[in-house]
Formats: sequence, C-alpha cells, structure tokens
Amino acid sequence: MGSHRRGGTVTAVATLPVRDRYFDTLRAVALIRVVTYHTFGWAWAGLVFPSMGIMFGLAGTLMAKSLERPALNVLRGRLRRLLPPFWFWGFFVVVAMLIHGWMPDWQIVYWVVPLGDPPGNEWGVQAYEILWYLRTYLWFVLLSPLLLKVFRLAPIPVLLGSLAPIVVLQFAWAGPDNRLGSALWDLSTYLFCWLLGFAHRDGVLQRMKPAAVVFLSLVALGYGGWYALTHQGEYGTYDLDEIPLAQAFWSAGFVMLLMWAKARFRIDFAGLTRLRRLDRLVTVFNARAVTIYLWHEIALILAVPLIDQFWKVPAFEAYLPLESQWFMFGVGWVLIAGFVLVCGWVEDVAAKKKPRLLP
Repeated sequence: MGSHRRGGTVTAVATLPVRDRYFDTLRAVALIRVVTYHTFGWAWAGLVFPSMGIMFGLAGTLMAKSLERPALNVLRGRLRRLLPPFWFWGFFVVVAMLIHGWMPDWQIVYWVVPLGDPPGNEWGVQAYEILWYLRTYLWFVLLSPLLLKVFRLAPIPVLLGSLAPIVVLQFAWAGPDNRLGSALWDLSTYLFCWLLGFAHRDGVLQRMKPAAVVFLSLVALGYGGWYALTHQGEYGTYDLDEIPLAQAFWSAGFVMLLMWAKARFRIDFAGLTRLRRLDRLVTVFNARAVTIYLWHEIALILAVPLIDQFWKVPAFEAYLPLESQWFMFGVGWVLIAGFVLVCGWVEDVAAKKKPRLLP
C-alpha cells in the first residue's frame, strides 16, 4: 500500500503489482505458435520461434523471483496452481479413454501427479501427448530450490555447463528406455533455458559484455541449426521437436538473446496498454495459459468432425473453405475460446481467486 496526504489526513492508495508486458507477450505468442504448429505441422516453426524454450525461460525467471520467499511455500503454491487444472482436464480424457476400451493399472497414479508420462490408449494419445511439458515443468519446479543454490555458486560456469547433459545423452549415454529416460531427455534439453531465467532474474545477463552474449548466442544458434539441417536423413526432418540436441542449442541461443535484450535495453512493452484490445488479449492468454495449453489439442481434434458436419449444409459447402487447414485453424481457436470460457475458472480457483469467465 502506498499513501499520500490530503487535507491533513493520510489516504491509503493500493499499489497493484505491475506485470511485465514483454514477458507476457512472449508467452502469448509462444502459445499461439504451439497451436499453429499442432495445426499445420510446419517443421520450420521451431526455428522461427522456439516456443517451449521461451516458456521454460520465462518460467525459470518467475521461479527465481518466487524463491525469494520460503521454498516450501513456493512449491506448494506452484503445485496448487498447476494440478487442479490438470486434474479437471484429465478427468474428461481418462473417462473418454475408459469408454473407448482403456483399462488402467497402477500407473494411473501419473494422472494424479504427472512426474512421469501418464498412460493411455491410442484413442487418446493425441490429447495427452502434450503432457511432457507439464511433467518437465513440474520437475523443474521441484528441483529449483537446489538448482538456484548451485547456479548462484558460479553462475556463468553452471549456465554454460547446463548444456553438457544433452550432449552426454546424445553422444555417450542415451539413458534408460522408460519414463525416467524421457524425463532426462526433456530436462536436459531445456535446462539451459530454465537456468537462463535465473540468470536474468539475478542480473547475470545484464552484467555480461554484449559482445560475449551475442557471440555465445550465435554459436549456439549456429550449432543447433547446423545439427538440425545436417541430420535430416537420420531423423527424417529438421523439425527441432524431433531433434533434442538441436532444440537445446537453438533454444539456448534464441532465448539468451531475448533475455539479454530485455535486460540490456529495458524492454517492457509498456505501450501495449494503449492498445486496449490487444493488451486485453495478452492478459487473457497469460491468465489462462494452462487452460489454453491443455485444451488446445482437444479443440483441434473436435474441429475435424465439426467441419465434417458443415459439409452437410449446402451454403457452407458452397461458400466456406472447408478443405483449408486455415479454416480448421480458425475453428480450432473458436473452440479454444469456448474451453477458456467454460473451463478457465479452474485456474482462478487453483490460484485462490474469485472464478471469472475472463480475467
């Protein structure tokens, strides 16, 4: 609370926390890119904007800020915000898979706490395959109190050394072929980005020489891009999502430049508030980020049979581009908006806020 004196009395003035619109905008664009990629499957999308690396970098920054408070309280708060929306979404997915013949065993516990990839059947795989992100995020949250302590012992060496695990997995030891192995690959792929969030929060990037940051970023981008393009024959594509080593280095260079530019030039996108509709959209995307991420694949799945029904209406068949993926993209976003309105309130409840249709 701030205060000012008026007429001999002191009047309290509420000081609301000011959100960083630069980070909020990056998160919104990252979510849009995720939905776009899952609609069109463009292999080059990750090279243009590595959404997952950016989202882990932003989450790392927020986690470092949160850990200025007692770690146990922070972990409890993060779990409370993440798990209820996941349980709500998972209930519908699990019930649908049960109806379609799935018989769970003890591994259904991963639908309660996704520390490993939750099980399922082929019918539901498109809906739940996105959970690798929540699983990786959850592990990073749980490990962050330790990671932050190690990082602060020697910030630059630890940051640069955080790319070593993915190199080891790629060239020396591939890890076990199970849930643990999958988790190790994903954690290793995005460890640098998460620690980069720590570096931004602690001012490490701001203190680095610009030439060093740009050089290291370009080296990482160069190696990641080179590895992806020269190993297409091995992986069948240059899609970064299919090539962890390339993803790790490309994301490292890309996110480092974004974070450094933020710290160096104090970019805050404060002018966004003058564009009220756009600013409102960015606000909704950030307040409903978990809802959008969880439900977007189901929206895209439902868009297909919905468009099939459009073919039965002569006017729609004659005047709408029903065969176009862009049309499916638009229908998908309409359904995502519906899920935000119908299911987004769970995020408010998880955050101990009054439930609202839109934030």
